[in-house]
Amino acid sequence: MTVKEVEAHIKTKMDKTVADLQNDVSSLRTGRANVGMLDSVKVDYYGTPTPLNQVANMSVPEPALIAIQPWDASLIGAIEKAIRTAELGLNPANDGKLIRIPIPPLNEERRKEIVKRLHTIAEQHRVALRSERRDGNEKLKKMLKDKTISEDDERRALEEIQKLTDANMAKVDAISKSKEKDILEVK
Repeated sequence: MTVKEVEAHIKTKMDKTVADLQNDVSSLRTGRANVGMLDSVKVDYYGTPTPLNQVANMSVPEPALIAIQPWDASLIGAIEKAIRTAELGLNPANDGKLIRIPIPPLNEERRKEIVKRLHTIAEQHRVALRSERRDGNEKLKKMLKDKTISEDDERRALEEIQKLTDANMAKVDAISKSKEKDILEVK
């Protein structure tokens, strides 16, 4: 493995970590409706836990409402039950064909709980980035020990990995701050 391959591998892993953070953060609730809030909901589809988006069409017809139209009308009860048991603080209502989920405004206490969860998620991703940096540094040190690279190459590569880490940490912070602002914003 060359120095460039190590750097490329670390960059790929760090990019995936940042993308995973964006995905995790999108499922956190803000004051407005977002179908991403329901990503964690699994519906009992003929004995198999299935993601909600694979058994129904989901839309946001207005800022404080999510509409769910199941492809199979017999699933309405199961979808409603899955949403209630997902502990999202949502109360779905159905009319036999469509499930409507009004998104209640968040109170101050709930906003703070969500922000706390956001900080936990962001810190987990920061730890992952540091772990990826450590793995890259260990590979470089092993390459130096095996005499496949020079000390100068190792030093340059370590600096490059540190720059990658710093840039990705900044992305994590920016995503976290942006979502925190969204959550705390009172509409």
